[in-house]
Amino acid sequence: MSLHEDAALVIKGHRGQDELRRIYLDHLAARPDGMWKSCGEGHLTASALVIDPSRGRVLLTLHRKLRMWLQMGGHCEPGDRSLAEAALREAREESGIEGLALVPGGPVRLDRHHTPCAWHLDVQYAAVAPAGAVESISEESLDLRWYPYGDVADVADESVVRLVAAARERV
Repeated sequence: MSLHEDAALVIKGHRGQDELRRIYLDHLAARPDGMWKSCGEGHLTASALVIDPSRGRVLLTLHRKLRMWLQMGGHCEPGDRSLAEAALREAREESGIEGLALVPGGPVRLDRHHTPCAWHLDVQYAAVAPAGAVESISEESLDLRWYPYGDVADVADESVVRLVAAARERV
């Protein structure tokens, strides 16, 4: 199964956010290149909020280009076999944490937003950090920090706040 086909199945199976889900599915149906950064009309991306439920906190990255506190994530790559795999790869690369595990049940949210490169149709997962996880900053980040759930709204935008709430409901 191609990444494009996997994405369509994942999005069809996502519960809620019906209007946004339809936008994603229409995008994929109209654009065979809709998974890739080269698709100038916009493209699907995969992200994962790294969460430590035992300590009531999430790990956010200060994105180097956007200068915003965000979850880990980014563009799909040709070697990604699924959206879940892409989200987990991005989370590992950007957090430096090995042993992350995606929360069962598929993505927790969809979020469409404009970036300097194009529209991102982000498929957002949650990943649980293993006990004793130690993060390390990647080239894509200016900083990484753990934030208690209640402090996220003080540093991040509403899309991240909604993602934290959805992840907490799932965990």
